[in-house]
Amino acid sequence: MSTKSFEGIRACVFDAYGTLFDVHSAVGRHADRLPDASAVSLLWRTKQLEYTWLRSLMDRYVDFWQITQDALDFALDTYRAADAALKDDLMQAYLELSCYPEVPAVLNEIKDRGFRCTVLSNGSPRMLGSAVKNSGLQDVFDAVISIDAIGIYKPDPRVYQMAVDQLGVSPSEIAFQSSNAWDAAGAGAFGFKVAWINRFGQQPERLGTVADAELKDLTALPGLLPDS
Repeated sequence: MSTKSFEGIRACVFDAYGTLFDVHSAVGRHADRLPDASAVSLLWRTKQLEYTWLRSLMDRYVDFWQITQDALDFALDTYRAADAALKDDLMQAYLELSCYPEVPAVLNEIKDRGFRCTVLSNGSPRMLGSAVKNSGLQDVFDAVISIDAIGIYKPDPRVYQMAVDQLGVSPSEIAFQSSNAWDAAGAGAFGFKVAWINRFGQQPERLGTVADAELKDLTALPGLLPDS
């Protein structure tokens, strides 16, 4: 991917879950207490995303913490692993998700080069604050933006507008990074330059947009950005 596609970028905006933070690390801490930990974790994540879309369509907003609990209940019931203590421990672990190994160095390099760095996430403010602090990233971000302020989930265009309003730049001056193909599509449709962080070799969504770059992780992102 040529760096020309990222010319004019002034700010980098990052999705949180799956992009910066490993959503499966919560179950990983308690894998020995589950009948099929990887399947539980995958279903938990799948239902979590589905509930954001469905609640947005139904106009029945609850915050991401509630959605995460509801999705976990569904996953634990499905695998007959419902247990109050286990649920509490898994939810606590979700507040302390591990970031991916390359994240701190990449973010610090981008910050040192003069680019503004912001999180734009479905997560509730408490969840995001805890994850950022747990990974020692408090000093990297100019802002951590939660959709909770407007009560609608990605990929609604109003969510991406929040980053534009916060940063005071045009959509074409923002590089948006997400591991979620549907989120990358939504951001591209809005007008951001998009790097899809395809950590797990997924197929692209058929949503009429194509990411400006597809990366295996965030390591190559600084090389795409122009000289500041």
